[in-house]
Amino acid sequence: MADVAREAGVSHQTVSRVLNDHPNVRADTRARVEAAITRLGYRRNLVARALVTKRSRTLGVVSFDTTLYGPASTIYGIEQAARTAGYFVSMVSLKTIDADSVRDAIDYLAEQGVDGVVVVAPQLSASRALESLPAGLPAVAVEGTQHEADVSVVCIDQSAGAKLATRHLLELGHETVWHVSGPPDWMETEGRLEGWRAALEEAGRPVPEPLTGDWSPRAGYEAGKSLASMDGVTAVFAGNDQMALGVLRALSELGVRVPEQISVVGFDDIPESEFFSPPLTTVRQDFDVVGRHCIEVLLRQIDVEASAYERLVVRPGFVVRSSTGPCP
Repeated sequence: MADVAREAGVSHQTVSRVLNDHPNVRADTRARVEAAITRLGYRRNLVARALVTKRSRTLGVVSFDTTLYGPASTIYGIEQAARTAGYFVSMVSLKTIDADSVRDAIDYLAEQGVDGVVVVAPQLSASRALESLPAGLPAVAVEGTQHEADVSVVCIDQSAGAKLATRHLLELGHETVWHVSGPPDWMETEGRLEGWRAALEEAGRPVPEPLTGDWSPRAGYEAGKSLASMDGVTAVFAGNDQMALGVLRALSELGVRVPEQISVVGFDDIPESEFFSPPLTTVRQDFDVVGRHCIEVLLRQIDVEASAYERLVVRPGFVVRSSTGPCP
């Protein structure tokens, strides 16, 4: 920084003000300092800065299976929001999700000096690890926890999304709606099951036994073959778009027309869903908003050095395409 000051003919303090985007710097002085920074290839010493400010400007993220659309999109939203706020992201991706693995990952990030952590582990077993966070470490959980951990939560209203899907099908005249659920132990699975069941019960409609999947197109394909063999099936709500894709493939192979004979709704609105055959009606999750809220909540904890509990719920949207129609 002293070299930059000499090159630009200004004081050390003026260089510091330019680097910190202080408003009380004349435009020509700022330009001269920025030109000197470029000529000399100056980069801040973040280690030295951390020693002074007691902040690393780094946030930790714990996640798993980033091949799944939901976790991958959430992490991308978090990274973008963190970068906008001037923070780096250090991520630990886990192969297996359980309380011990999540706890070890959080401890590892805490030892690296992160200013706070975001935990993207929407399974009940993993959420138990949030009960024993390192003292004083700011933290946010995506999708949250059903335990008594005093941890801030940012989540999408999964139940509300499932209700949107189910009510849409009922409004089209379908007597009831079958459901292909996600795997057990997932909070999204529970929320979507809850919303689907509640919408049917509120309408006084029968509640069929749900079919259990694992988020994959293969699981949806197997469920679709089973549904096609049942009498009276006219509407299906799949727990995510990937399983909906499998359902559509199975119905097509068996000669069942969508939506003329069976209507299908998904959940997520993945980029490919509008190019399914037919284009998929689905629940839209705004992962950019989730990521932005996660960083906002975390920075509030960091800035005020308090762990006040917050819970922010993001409402889902709904996209109607060609895979749903009136009951035959």
